[in-house]
Amino acid sequence: MTLRNIPSVEQLLQAAEELIRNFGRPLVTQAMRESLEAIRADVRAGADVPSNQALLALAESRLTAWTRPTLEPVINATGVIIHTNLGRAPLSKSAIEAMQAVSAGYSTLEFDMKTGKRGSRLVHAESVLQRLTGAEAAVVVNNNAAAILLALSALARGKRAIIARSQMIEIGGSFRVPDVMKQSGAKLVEVGSTNKVHPSDYEEALAESASQSVVVRAHRSNFKIVGFTEEPSLKEICELAHAHEAIVIDDLGSGTFFNVEKYGLTHEPTILESLAAGADVVTFSGDKLLGGPQAGIIIGKKALLDKIKKHPLARAVRADKTCLAGISATLLHYLKDEAEREIPIWQMISQTPESLKARAAHWQRETGYGEIVPAESTVGGGSLPGENLPTYVLSLNIPKPDAFLAKLRKQSPAIIARTENDRVLFDPRTVLPEQDAVLVKTLKRIL
Repeated sequence: MTLRNIPSVEQLLQAAEELIRNFGRPLVTQAMRESLEAIRADVRAGADVPSNQALLALAESRLTAWTRPTLEPVINATGVIIHTNLGRAPLSKSAIEAMQAVSAGYSTLEFDMKTGKRGSRLVHAESVLQRLTGAEAAVVVNNNAAAILLALSALARGKRAIIARSQMIEIGGSFRVPDVMKQSGAKLVEVGSTNKVHPSDYEEALAESASQSVVVRAHRSNFKIVGFTEEPSLKEICELAHAHEAIVIDDLGSGTFFNVEKYGLTHEPTILESLAAGADVVTFSGDKLLGGPQAGIIIGKKALLDKIKKHPLARAVRADKTCLAGISATLLHYLKDEAEREIPIWQMISQTPESLKARAAHWQRETGYGEIVPAESTVGGGSLPGENLPTYVLSLNIPKPDAFLAKLRKQSPAIIARTENDRVLFDPRTVLPEQDAVLVKTLKRIL
């Protein structure tokens, strides 16, 4: 066969009614052209001309690949609860419903129902945050990096931002606190050493120019410093700063309302503890230990929050209506004392090893494969570094574990598991209960 035997685009389009109906004529035409170009190259290399049916199938495969969403749901069987690469915290049903409700039509995003005139999106979630924390004011922005940048830009531009060297942290995506401080227009002033900082270090830095200084405390939420270490408490830092009439900005990072020690984890500074210690402004994430959608939350003294809200950057980093709806619904769970019951990450953290063992055993019975072994889950998401939770997993002895993991990723929905000692592990802690049936069905099909 020669190139003359290859059908034209128009000939193929006449037989592609279903493809055109599903994908639209312009996109189908493009797929046909690219498919035919590839076939011409193959024929020149000595290959036969495929049938028209095969050519249509080739075009369809291109169309399917082009139109498949790159952002799609997966089943997280890794045991990493706040999995950054898998979207961090899954949302509660109430949060999902609230976000869907404001997305489906119009909303009161910037509309005052009392006056019938323009309102402000900044009021959303503020009242529930005030009631939850006792803070004078609050504002929600699109992520915690933005919250830090906005707070520093509004309160520390042109001033000295004092921070301990041990808190010059880097989080995901090469985001570094010192870089953000410089971007805000503040002059970075490092105190102490990598492993030790004393109250006198802050005292000396404040004594130089207290009226032009802001003290920043960045919680090391994604790593630990152990051994020969020392640092003053947040309360001590606040007392020193306030004695010099300087304000304190406390970046909690992940941020939690709960004392995680009751789950067998090392103490994590809570939002209420930060305010009680005297921090003037506190920032934290919405999609980590809070368990809501991606957001950055700023709470603190009204006079300072007013400056933050009026800063030009506030508009650039503002939260959209879905974020505000989701965060508000998530915060209400805490206000109504139902967070552990309703928010998925707290459901996962609070699960007992016995309940997890029962679920893993159910998977084993249903699939007829693997064994149940003790293992450890992690909180993840740059929260509680080095902290693990005891769990039980379904462990499969697979000859080529990496190839099997790749096969799992090709399923719909994809299943993301982990390997350990050349065995593939499925941790029920991070698999939502309603996903059990799908996971079992998929494993039975591919094993």
